[in-house]
Amino acid sequence: MPFPRFKLGIYSTSVLALLGLASYSVYQGTPPRDQVVLGVMLQGLTQLHYQPEKLDDQFSQRVFDLYLKRVDVNKQLLLAPEVAALRQYQTRIDDELRGSSHEFLDATSQLLSKRMLEVQTIYRQVLAKPFDFTVQESWETDPAKAVYAADAAAQREQWRKMLKYQTLARMSEMMDDEVSKKDKPLAAAKVSAAPGTTTTRPRTAVEMEAEARKRVLKYYDDAFADQLKNDSNDRLAEFADVIANTYDPHTNYLAPIARDNFDIAMSGRLEGTGAQLIQDEGHLKVTDIVAGSASSRQGELKVGDIILRVAQGAAEPVSVEGMRFDKAVKLIRGPKGTEVRLTVRKPDGATLVIPIIRDVVVIEETYAQSALVKQSGRTYGYIHLPGFYADFSGKGGRSSAADVKKELAKLSKENVAGVVLDLRYNGGGSLRDAVDMGGLFVPTGPMVQVKTSRGAAEPVADTDPQVQYAGPLVVLVNKYSASASEILAAAMQDYKRAVVLGSTTYGKGTVQQVFDLDNAVSAQAAALKPLGSLKLTIQKFYRVNGGSTQFKGVVPDITLPDALTSFAKGEQESEYPLPWDEIMPAVYQPANTLPASMAKLRAASAARVAISPGFRLITDGAARATERRKQTTLSLNLAAYRTLQQQARDANKQQTAAQNALSMLDVAALSADARPASDSVAAKRLARFLKPLRKDAALAEAVAVIGDEL
Repeated sequence: MPFPRFKLGIYSTSVLALLGLASYSVYQGTPPRDQVVLGVMLQGLTQLHYQPEKLDDQFSQRVFDLYLKRVDVNKQLLLAPEVAALRQYQTRIDDELRGSSHEFLDATSQLLSKRMLEVQTIYRQVLAKPFDFTVQESWETDPAKAVYAADAAAQREQWRKMLKYQTLARMSEMMDDEVSKKDKPLAAAKVSAAPGTTTTRPRTAVEMEAEARKRVLKYYDDAFADQLKNDSNDRLAEFADVIANTYDPHTNYLAPIARDNFDIAMSGRLEGTGAQLIQDEGHLKVTDIVAGSASSRQGELKVGDIILRVAQGAAEPVSVEGMRFDKAVKLIRGPKGTEVRLTVRKPDGATLVIPIIRDVVVIEETYAQSALVKQSGRTYGYIHLPGFYADFSGKGGRSSAADVKKELAKLSKENVAGVVLDLRYNGGGSLRDAVDMGGLFVPTGPMVQVKTSRGAAEPVADTDPQVQYAGPLVVLVNKYSASASEILAAAMQDYKRAVVLGSTTYGKGTVQQVFDLDNAVSAQAAALKPLGSLKLTIQKFYRVNGGSTQFKGVVPDITLPDALTSFAKGEQESEYPLPWDEIMPAVYQPANTLPASMAKLRAASAARVAISPGFRLITDGAARATERRKQTTLSLNLAAYRTLQQQARDANKQQTAAQNALSMLDVAALSADARPASDSVAAKRLARFLKPLRKDAALAEAVAVIGDEL
């Protein structure tokens, strides 16, 4: 039976009906919408999820804990006595769901609505008066260290400190603007001189403080107005998603509007900034930059950045901290040619305004690309693979496996001494392409094993006996190499065909499928449509050696320092991940093309890394970022805050200067990829691809490892 083209990391839409749910009918007439959504979803989870949960007290406790964490991220709304009162429900949610009720959801919603109105009064009163930034006091920013306020007075103090910090941060940014305008008098701010008149002069500290408070007030007024508009369907969607998330991090309930946004995000739509985002503990976080996108070309927005504010060109920035994810993403998206200005916080704590002209991603830059690296008299091949793309629609689109095969053929004509396959930041895609790609390097054999919860594991094999490339091979990976990337890297490791180099991968060894709940109800519930969708984990993947890539990821043969170590999160850090396990190994024949002593390769690599200026920069930068992330208690004194900001900026400048001073790798385009001077677009695209490779310490080390093998 041919294996279907599931997407790993970019999920497939449903082609199946929910088993046993098409006849869902419990009520006479039209049943309540919330009961239908929760009932159908739970049936789907029970019947189709890879590892169904028992609806018991433990399940109830998980839902209780996760829901409170989601609806009150920083413990700023509910009071400690109210949370204590809600604990009567912590082991009753399973009973409520079986009885088609949701008292916990109703009680929590009522409390939150009440508290939001009261907190709205608090922040308006606090922001009505100037702050004194000369006082020595601090604010704790880590939600994990926050506690629910004991009473209204304690809550007011929590909000006062948070509002003071946010005002301080905006005021400091305005002070930086004034400094930058000293040599640009025409760019100075216009401030009121008298009623009905303005004058051009630098703003005073008092004026900037007042303006900063005004901006913070506007943000909270907008955010609370948005939240107070949430209706019963919004609350139901959030609760249903929490229930789904307690099964595993990749199982979700998607409300109709969320499904639309999900489809846009997963479809590869290429107009906008090209930044892939998630909401992480209330923050809008960059998880990927699409190759060739506007953000990629602009160059300043990086993975791990937190987006604080969004401005449409020169318009007033809008804070997205705490904003609903779909609304925040909508602000960032936009048509080609328009400007968006993102105020971001870097992992080391520095803030930066990044202007990006929205554009259409150049498709070619999202496909496999090759380059030549010359070192120590030898020429090596490099292949960058941003994703395991495939033509899921059957309309004659491109395949990543076919494209890599073509790149290998071009590299063979260049007589390369070895090949580096770069899977860093590759979040996955087509399983079939991962299997076929493995077959480019080894003869026929299984590349992965696939298992449902009820059946035996099935090996998925490459059946083409032709080996496209048999020479030395290094596979580069990092924390954001996930899913299909992990399958290919693991297969090359198990077959002893390649040296896997970098840092431990993400650890996603599961596949999800999206089911439309509208197809799972009887005609009695037709009036309630659309009901949304259920994305759930249906299968698990295993290496040919029997181990799972789930949870643990793929541990490289040779580990390299990585800037991501200070902030990157893998499957292990997510909520309720499925565990690692193992099954029987598949029948396969290792290629055994690696040197006999991997220990010698590791020792040689470690010696080079220890004296490498490039890796020293990476290690020092990661250490600084780690140290800054530990400093969760922030000063509310303006002078102290600005001193820390200046230190961060100085460190960034030093890092950039040191990076620019590094010796460059000899990287060039393949002769087959040479373009005439008249094709300026292709030439610029090729130059953008080659430029970062010349200062890539990991690539230099990968090439050196191949040299050790020869």
